[in-house]
Amino acid sequence: MKEPIRVLVVDDHPVYRDGLITMLRSRPSNIEVIGEACDGAEAVAMVGELNPHVVLMDIKMAGMDGIEATRQIKQRHPAVKVLALSAYDDEDYVLEMVKAGASGYMLKDADSVIIISGIEAVYEGKARIHPRLAMKVLTAFAAASNDAERRDRDRGSGLTERELEILKLIARGMSNRQVANHLWISERTVDNHVQNIYRKLGVGDRTQATLYAIRKGLVSLGRSGAVDQWS
Repeated sequence: MKEPIRVLVVDDHPVYRDGLITMLRSRPSNIEVIGEACDGAEAVAMVGELNPHVVLMDIKMAGMDGIEATRQIKQRHPAVKVLALSAYDDEDYVLEMVKAGASGYMLKDADSVIIISGIEAVYEGKARIHPRLAMKVLTAFAAASNDAERRDRDRGSGLTERELEILKLIARGMSNRQVANHLWISERTVDNHVQNIYRKLGVGDRTQATLYAIRKGLVSLGRSGAVDQWS
């Protein structure tokens, strides 16, 4: 008999977490849920205690998020596989999780067959991206490759292309709602990007972020001292 795939489930929404665990335990598979965590810090600690094969990792959580938790887990336990399971279908999150060490990225609205096959795939050493995201991720990688020189110049801080775009807009004085309308994305997505920008730049507000943008030459100042044009 094959060894069961030992899985740790990490999600800060108890109702979803309980439902996910119930699904994994009720479907015929070789998966054994050995524990659950409600945030990234707890997940990092439990990986050391329980030694799972696969960690099902939510991304947006209070305290330590899934990206940082994944990074720490892979640094401390390289053999442990991480499969992101998120409500966010933004390719930037996929790329951030992959850079942190995740082997795959599934969406929470996926059916049980896709989630279980994702767990089995990363356990076997394969990469697995939700089908709905695959083309978006390939397009993002292609754009990044074609624009590598400019990206390397502008991204000393580790900002993604989308984050740089949003940084330029907030430096021009746009609110998160205005940025969302301008880019045709949700205000919640903009809020998440802005928080990631603050974290990566080590700043605490829009003013500090704007000063960074000016210092890096992403925007320029007019005679009045207002940000008035793109670099």
